[in-house]
Amino acid sequence: METLYERYQKQLKSALMKELGTKNPFQVPRITKVCVNVGMGSYLQRLGSKDFSFVEENVKRLTGQKPIVRKSRKSVSNFKLREGQPVGMSVTLRGKRAYNFIDKLIHVVYPRVRDFRGVATNIFDESGNCSLGFSDHTVFPETVLPEDSRRIHGVQVTIAFSGSDKAHNQKLLAAFGFPFKKQQ
Repeated sequence: METLYERYQKQLKSALMKELGTKNPFQVPRITKVCVNVGMGSYLQRLGSKDFSFVEENVKRLTGQKPIVRKSRKSVSNFKLREGQPVGMSVTLRGKRAYNFIDKLIHVVYPRVRDFRGVATNIFDESGNCSLGFSDHTVFPETVLPEDSRRIHGVQVTIAFSGSDKAHNQKLLAAFGFPFKKQQ
């Protein structure tokens, strides 16, 4: 079975060139990176401990890479935040790993989301990048369902494209089979 990256190179790139009316293959949008982020500030407060190895192991299983732990730069008393305290984790996927992660999102993760009716088309920002969020990490098949319901955390995914045109990037994701909501 060919991967999404191979399908993009062989079939979708030329089809998108015709659909978008571009003559140069380098004008066709492509995925440059996928950033996966997990915020741990309120998660650690709710859990009542400072052990975040569970979250680190989940992110490692989701992406296939060890995450970078992000720490706070300064203290904020209203948020019970101290300087140097871990507040999040992030992983950046590039190349074939990014395409494989998007393939997993389309064909495995979204069908597992309860009452899923499609992704809204307003997920693109000014520079054409796409941001998605999952409030429950258990929709990913690699995670083991925790026995303790307090150990569920969210996952944010940002897809960065080579082009900055929202419409072209949306057509690229639609060609991949991304489940957008139908226009009424």
